Amino acid sequence: MHPTPRPHDLLWGLRPEHLPQETPAWARAALGGHVPVVVRRAPAEPGWVAVGIRGAAREQRHATWMRMSEISRLVSPQAVVRAGRWRSHAQPQWPALRALRQVAGQLDALGLAWGVTGSLGFELASGIRAAHPDSDLDLSLRAAHPLSRPEARTLCTLLDEAPGRIDLQLETPCGAVALREWAGEAPRVLLKTQDGPLLVSDPWHWQQVAV
Repeated sequence: MHPTPRPHDLLWGLRPEHLPQETPAWARAALGGHVPVVVRRAPAEPGWVAVGIRGAAREQRHATWMRMSEISRLVSPQAVVRAGRWRSHAQPQWPALRALRQVAGQLDALGLAWGVTGSLGFELASGIRAAHPDSDLDLSLRAAHPLSRPEARTLCTLLDEAPGRIDLQLETPCGAVALREWAGEAPRVLLKTQDGPLLVSDPWHWQQVAV
């Protein structure tokens, strides 16, 4: 039994024959090679999970849904880090990988539940080429408890000392907020929820107005 999928988790098991008839041909072709899909933040009926299919081209992204019963394997962003394949990547000088090597120990030392997402996370988990030399390092941090804005600024400083750009999303119980936005001065920040974006003053308690 797999854990409940969360946004950015990678899932295996969706096959071309499971897709609706109107699905683009490139998306069907992509799944022909046992390619994983990415859990996305969107509503889903009971027993289903919202996912996205990645194509070979950057603009090829297709939103669909997958039955929970079809999941044969689940890899979380945190599991990508624990697997450690980034330490032996064929392109160690890419800024994203250099940045990952620099911040990994520091984030671990802080006791944070963090992981790699985006194109690099997809490549490290699946072995399928997705990242490139100019890829940013996308990270996800599970923040079950509130992170103060001063703490967010300190974390931003740590990330800014690494080579390459690092984008980190705080995953709160209510949704996701960009670390850099939460570290800023704006009274309200954009929170990505299952039902769409919201402008909130507190990403951990979001009874606010929809965008």
